[in-house]
Parts: sequence; C-alpha cells; structure tokens
Amino acid sequence: MKTITQSCVCLDARVQNKAEAIQHAGQLLADAGYIEPLYIDSLLKREQAANTFLGSGVAIPHGMLEDRHLIHHTGIAIVQVPAGVEWHDGQKAYLVVAIAAQSDEHIALLRRLTRLMQQPEALDTLFHAKNPLVLMAALSGATEQMPVVAAPVEPAGPADAETGWIVDYPNGLHARPATRWVETAKRFSCELRIYKGSECADAKTLTGLLALGITCGDTLRLAAQGADAQRALNTLCKTMHSLSAEEKASAERARRNALTARKTAPAWTPTDSPATLYGISASPGLATGKLVRHISARFQITDQPGDIVAEGEALEQALLAVRAGRETLEAHTRQRLSAAEAAIFAAQRELLADPILVRDALATIMQGHGAAWSWQRALRARIAKLQQTPDPLLAARALDLRDAGEHVLAQLLGIEQRQMVLTGPSILVAEDLTPSDTLQLDTRQVVGLATCAGGPASHTAILARTLGLPAIVAAGPALLTAPEGSQAIIDGSSGCLYLDVNENDQQRAAEAITRQQAAREALHAVRHQPATTTDGHTVEIAANAANPQQAAAALDAGAEGIGLMRTEFLFLERGHAPDEEEQYQVYREMTEMLAGRRLIIRALDIGGDKQVPYLNLPHEENPCLGVRGARLLLQRQDLLYAQLRALYRAAQHGPLWILFPMVTHPGEIEALREHCERARQQVRGPEIKLGIMVEIPAVAIIADRFAA
Repeated sequence: MKTITQSCVCLDARVQNKAEAIQHAGQLLADAGYIEPLYIDSLLKREQAANTFLGSGVAIPHGMLEDRHLIHHTGIAIVQVPAGVEWHDGQKAYLVVAIAAQSDEHIALLRRLTRLMQQPEALDTLFHAKNPLVLMAALSGATEQMPVVAAPVEPAGPADAETGWIVDYPNGLHARPATRWVETAKRFSCELRIYKGSECADAKTLTGLLALGITCGDTLRLAAQGADAQRALNTLCKTMHSLSAEEKASAERARRNALTARKTAPAWTPTDSPATLYGISASPGLATGKLVRHISARFQITDQPGDIVAEGEALEQALLAVRAGRETLEAHTRQRLSAAEAAIFAAQRELLADPILVRDALATIMQGHGAAWSWQRALRARIAKLQQTPDPLLAARALDLRDAGEHVLAQLLGIEQRQMVLTGPSILVAEDLTPSDTLQLDTRQVVGLATCAGGPASHTAILARTLGLPAIVAAGPALLTAPEGSQAIIDGSSGCLYLDVNENDQQRAAEAITRQQAAREALHAVRHQPATTTDGHTVEIAANAANPQQAAAALDAGAEGIGLMRTEFLFLERGHAPDEEEQYQVYREMTEMLAGRRLIIRALDIGGDKQVPYLNLPHEENPCLGVRGARLLLQRQDLLYAQLRALYRAAQHGPLWILFPMVTHPGEIEALREHCERARQQVRGPEIKLGIMVEIPAVAIIADRFAA
C-alpha cells in the first residue's frame, strides 16, 4: 500500500452528513493528484450502491470498479470527525478513510483497520489524535516491526501457495530486475515473500530483496499468503522467468564489449617508470590530464528535534522533491543516453519509495527526533545491510541508495548540490562517485575517472562506459593521497593510473590518443556509405528508435532509416493514454526528421511485460501470449483509431509503414486492413504499406497466406 501523505489527513473535521464527509475526503485525494475530481462522484455512487461502514466508528468510502480509470495513483485520505457523523441506520463514523485503489492494494489497509478495531483504546486514540502523524503511522504500519530481512524461515501462518526457483541470472538479482519483481508483487494484495536459506524478504520491498544477496545458482523459495496467493505466485514466477533471457543477453553483451575493448584498445605503457596505481578496468580508453580530487558531500548531522508534525511534513516534501528530481533525471538520461541507463534512476526512485525505509524514519521522528537525523539513521541502516551482501554487484547498489538518500538529506538541510568548476582536461579521482555525480560531469573537461572503491558492474561504471570516459575502480585509498594538480595518464583498458608523468610520456600518450581518435574518425567518415557486400549486394542499415532524439542519433551514426519505432513509450509512465494530436506530433517529427527515408512504426504493443494501469486490463495467467498487440487493438478500438488517424496524418509528411504485432490468423489482418482504410479516409491520408510481426509459430507455418 502507498505511504499515506500528510496532505491527505484532515483532523477535527466538522461535517453535517456522510455525503459531505465523503466529498471532503475525495477533495483531499483530488488536490493531492491521486484522482480526477470526477472520482468524487464515484465515491458517492458507491455509497448509494452499498454501505461502506466498516464498523467500530470507521467508514471506508471507495469508488466504483468501472471508474478506476479516473485514478492516477493509489492513495488514501483520512478525515477525522471527533464528534462523529451519522453514516447508516444509526451507525456513527469518527474516522472516514477514503480509498482510491488501482488494484487490490487497499487490502493491507483493511487488514490493518480490522486489527485496530479489535483494540478499542487504540482506535479511540485515533478518533481524537491531535497529530496527523499518529494516524499516518497507525494506518501505514509505522509502529509495526517489519525488518528488511527477518531471521525466521516461516511466515506468521502457513503459506497458501509456494514454489521454488534456481536463479539463472548471470549477474544475480540486481536493481533493474529486482525493480520488476517489486512492480509485479505490488499488483497483488496478498503477502509475497522470497526465502534464501534462513533469510526472507518482502517481495514488495526493493531494499529487502537486494539485501538477500541473491546470486546466480541460488535456490529460492517463494511463498504467498492471501486470497489471490496462487495467482500472484504464478505471475511473479513468470516475471522472474521472462527476465532470464534479457539478463543473459545483457551479460553476454557486456562480455563481448569487454573482449572488443581489449582487442581494439591495447594497453599503453610509459617509457619511464612513474608511480603507478592499479585498479580494475571499468571503461576502456586512454586520457591525459591533471588530477582533480572530487570530495563527496558527507553530512554531519546533529539531532535537532522540532515539532513532530512539521518534521514529518519536511521529510514528506523532501522525498517528493527528490523523487521528482530522479524522474526528471531519468527522462533526461533516456533522451541523452538510452533507456538502459535511465533505468538506473528509475531504480533509485523505487529505493526511495521503500515503505520500510520511510516507516523507520517516520517512527524515529515520532519519538521526538529531527527529520534529517531520523532519515540519516534509517538510511545508514539500509545501506549497511546492502553492503553486507557477499555479492559485489548487489553491494554496489548501496551506492545507489546513498546517492538518492543523500539528495533527500541535502533537501532537508537546504544545501544546494554544486557542480565542480574545472579548467582544462582533468582526471577526476574520488573515494567513489554516485551515478548522478557521474551523469552531471562536464565531459568537455573531465577526460577520465578513478575511484578508490566501486566495481566494474556499478552503475557509475556503466555510465562512464556510455559517456566514453576512461575509468578505473577499486584503486585503493592511496588514490586520495596522489598529488592534486599533477599531470597523470589514465589507461582504462589496463586499469592503470600513471602519476606525475614526464613530458615525454605525456607527448607519447597524446600521440596515441590522436591515433585512436583518427581511427574512430576514419570509421565515422564512411558511416553514411552504403553497406555493400563483396559480391555486390547492398544491405539497408536501419535502426530501432523509441523517440525523435534516438532517431536523430541513429541517423548521425549512419542509419539509413528507422526499421522499428516502438510506440509504447508514449503510453508508459503516465496517468492516461495520449490522444490523437499528441501522437501525431511525435510521428510527424520522426517522419520529417528522416527526410524521405523509410520509417516503420509498430502499432501499440501493450500487455505482456509492459503493463499500463490506467487501461484497466484484466489479469492474465500468461500475459505475454495473452491479449496484447493486435489482439488488444481489435478489442480497444478507442486506442486503435486514435493511433491509426495519427499515423495516417503523419504519413502525409514522408514514407511511413505500419507494423502490427501479435497477429495470429489471417482474419485479424483483414479486420485491421478495414480499420486502417476507414481511418485513412477519415483523415484523407495517403495509402501506406502494412506489415505484421511473425511472432507465433502458427503464423510462420502459413506465412504465405499472410503475404498473399
């Protein structure tokens, strides 16, 4: 369940009747951005259809199932009415808890309320509490003991469903696949636990999963307890298995990239024998520059207790601000680099959303401590737990948590994050660099990176490779004693940092860099030449792109067109579907950018591993082979026609083809042809080519019938 925010708690409310109480609670949800204002009518409509009085002075108004599309995010609003408000047949409500849930996430809250109803004194305290944090803590579970990793092997009761799995991810469970596990688990109301030996973690908590230190070959036990246990377990297992191919492919790409780097970037050696620090290669390449020490901000915080309400609100606002900042950084990284690097900051947002971390900090604030001190205490405990894992890949995720968590501290303390001012080519040395530190470096001045700690699998190392910066990691504490300002040479391929080098070696290194650059430029110069085989056949080189920025980069790299534009990015990470005009503007920009080159756009392929909550799609046991792609579009013609009209309008600006995914039989393509023609006539667009993706064995067998 989502953490309850202070802005959604109203104390000592004066209302005349239950309709007014429901409207008040609904307005809190709307003002906080959880729902469309129209959802307030749905809350009232539900009350007319069924009594939402839970008992013992508690009412739980919630909307109609068919109105879930009006919910942006799952949220809770609490209206406290100490005088009570008449609810139904003499029932009086003192606590009105309005729920806007996109799925069954509210079940945990109902269980918590049910437990409270068995404790009349605790419930009466909530009816008359003068501090919103008391209500927030009770209903979010801040007062419950919920360690990230618990020692007992068995849950409180027998599992309703369980299974086992041997992990086959080559790099173990790291942040990106773990985020997908958490996202899947959160779709269900039941408890989901992952066991590794005698340790267990809540599958809905990212830090808990990472703290287990799950590596390739580990045997896990998965247990579910609750009404939808078997379905949740099946879906979670499918998510785990579906990521295996992706993780193996990613590891293989990394292995090949490392081999390529070793083959194409031979180690450089000095003629002299300068002092040398040895680390681990994190990003290949050679660079020369002066050493500049990067000092990471270390917050020395003394506890400054304040008003509990104000401190709780300060923490809430800081978390909201930093999560929004991570989202902006994620979007910027996706445009500048790629979705893979952007996922680093998506994982950081998930780390900050960890309810256990937030509850620990909140519980400490309620004991009378300051927000900054409480947050740092909870943060350090989580970081320490991650650092204890034996797998270096998982231990490296502690740096991600520190990165995001210390931005929250800076927000609480009012400290601005300043960028370094550099003059001339510089090799940055640091104890460690966070991903956001690395991304914000001025790559016109920073030519190389060296850190005392870290590893080649860290997100910082990944970003360095993407940015093309030579980098070494794990060079040891002696790195920080190297003379700042002296000339150095970094060889990312061999993992060496040469200190205080003489002019001769500086010149030789500069010449080697020039030769490497010349070789790259020679390849760059012919990137637009046709790809012709030795026997005279020319092959069209097309790229995949998800947005205009990626298309521009592909064209600059030598692509002759876009062979696949996935349109899902327009529909993901938002609260509603893009309308026809928004889609048209994106497709038109892509078409005009290609200036007559071919653009193949794949129709919406939502479903499977790409779920969109606002579409309210029914749960499926096998979503990857379920209602997705063409199957979904034929059922949801509102989505189909908005996209088709936008595509046919964009086709007036250049050659554009449409590709339909997950087509199963000829009847589907015939139906799609008819819809395409109808949409084309509606916007008076040109005739364009249509195609299908051959993804199903049955289609491959009768491919000639589809081609006819």
